[in-house]
Amino acid sequence: MEITSATADAIGIRLNFEKPIKNTNQVTFEFRPQTDGTAVTWRMTGERTGAMALLGKLPPMDRMLAKDFDKGLAQLKAAAES
Repeated sequence: MEITSATADAIGIRLNFEKPIKNTNQVTFEFRPQTDGTAVTWRMTGERTGAMALLGKLPPMDRMLAKDFDKGLAQLKAAAES
């Protein structure tokens, strides 16, 4: 994982997967001020080739990765509030 950009509104990350299939994706965390805190959204983009193209059609990738990103967002929130 490598931070590729950082502004007050967003952080860009290059995320390299080794298993189960080697792949590189771009992840963006966007920050929007809200009256009760900050809304954080994330987006992951990348190519689906070979086995990933097939696997990506079976279960929704958002559902598979959401728990990991939700955990990361919870850790980000805890760090920001401490």
